[in-house]
Amino acid sequence: MDAARLRFLYQTEQGRIDRATWRRGAGALLAALAPLTLIWFALAPYSAHDLATTPFFAPMTILAYAYVIFYAFAVMLCVVSFINLSAKRFRDRGLEPPLGLASIAPLLALIAGAAHFVQPYVAEVMSRWYVWGVDALFVAAALWTIYELGWREESRTHRASPPP
Repeated sequence: MDAARLRFLYQTEQGRIDRATWRRGAGALLAALAPLTLIWFALAPYSAHDLATTPFFAPMTILAYAYVIFYAFAVMLCVVSFINLSAKRFRDRGLEPPLGLASIAPLLALIAGAAHFVQPYVAEVMSRWYVWGVDALFVAAALWTIYELGWREESRTHRASPPP
């Protein structure tokens, strides 16, 4: 894919795309993010640093925190790219507001990720039920987005140009 096509798909929310293009674009973002997430899962146990049991300068803890900074940047970049990609598809489907609808699933994904990260540290005030509730909301929004943008049949009525 050339640079102009990548810029159109991921760096702007203007324009329209079909469902096959959305599926390819969303799949590419998922393929980029999946290995980074697996690396974070491997390093996450090292982010719990207890000075009573481990030395002050623990190399794996430093690596885990350095990686999480990189990982957070990569996640935010993928989220913005996914929102731009999805806004084009929502616009093509005739659903308004396209940017708002495209933001629902990524917002819930970020909230779910934050809940999973924070809950062990504040377990006395945030139960696992809260985390599972946010997960359920995210899964529902993600399934709706995938169905609406990637598999729902095209309706031709929304393609008419608006009156001048």
